[in-house]
Amino acid sequence: MKELWAMNIEIYCKIDKRSFSHIFIIKCNSKAAASIQTNQPINQILEGYLNTTIQQQIIHWDRTSHKSKDEDLLGEEPLSIRIQGNPYSVVMRTPGDEIALVAGFCLTEGIIDTVDDYKSLAFCDGEDTNTVAVTLVPSRREQISQILDRRGFISQTSCGLCGKEIVKDLFQQIQPLRDNSRIDISRALACLENITLYQPLRQQTRAAHAAVIFDSEFDLIASAEDVGRHNAVDKVIGKAFLDNKLDRAALLVLSSRISFELVQKAARARIPVILAISRPTALAVQLATELNITLATQSSNGPGLYVFCAAQRLFDGN
Repeated sequence: MKELWAMNIEIYCKIDKRSFSHIFIIKCNSKAAASIQTNQPINQILEGYLNTTIQQQIIHWDRTSHKSKDEDLLGEEPLSIRIQGNPYSVVMRTPGDEIALVAGFCLTEGIIDTVDDYKSLAFCDGEDTNTVAVTLVPSRREQISQILDRRGFISQTSCGLCGKEIVKDLFQQIQPLRDNSRIDISRALACLENITLYQPLRQQTRAAHAAVIFDSEFDLIASAEDVGRHNAVDKVIGKAFLDNKLDRAALLVLSSRISFELVQKAARARIPVILAISRPTALAVQLATELNITLATQSSNGPGLYVFCAAQRLFDGN
């Protein structure tokens, strides 16, 4: 059997806009291997074709001796996002769930609001499967001309831009959440404590971030992993968005810290509560307070949670 890295795998994907099912044409060494139309998650269909993990020989030193062993490393490759035929952004990500990643990215960046804003969302034709092309309907393109012209202004750190200006700019673009539905704090904490259940890549590589979305009954909506915490959030939001389940999202659980960009993404997806392993930044708390989003993280002094803002959504059901 040939190693995956030695095979010439080409994967083409298009979206059936009516059903949002995925149409895959998979080629191996320039020969058609499969053509699939399905509503299954992309990572399940492409499993075995993507370099999600790569095996590497390492030396293990245990203070008394050393020996060689094989360990799995998390894959990381660039993904180019093109909008209206023009380069928009390049993100470093773990291969897999590219369509969901770009869908979530476009939603959280304010490029689209609904699936009807897309004219097409697909891998570019040709050998390069690290590029996803987004084409918007003309009416949406006119609505977001300023966003496309100012790409990277909000999602990337900019020199000469202070925290107050960032919050003010985002507050003008994103409306505060009005939903003050309450959730059980004990059950929410259990979701955070059990996040490793949704981290198979981390268990394999010790290098992946996770993002998980639950509904108000704490039923799983979607989960995702990636080398980048922002990508994991975009992927999980994209999955829920493409499955038409995002309106049920009540809780976002993260394996990382909470930065202001992740608050921005949750606000765009209208997710009212974020729980994370590590603490938020001061700017994240400031933005979450303005947007009425609940932020809480694991307590560093024994079991429990630190709640930083919008505590009215959490109640103790015990």
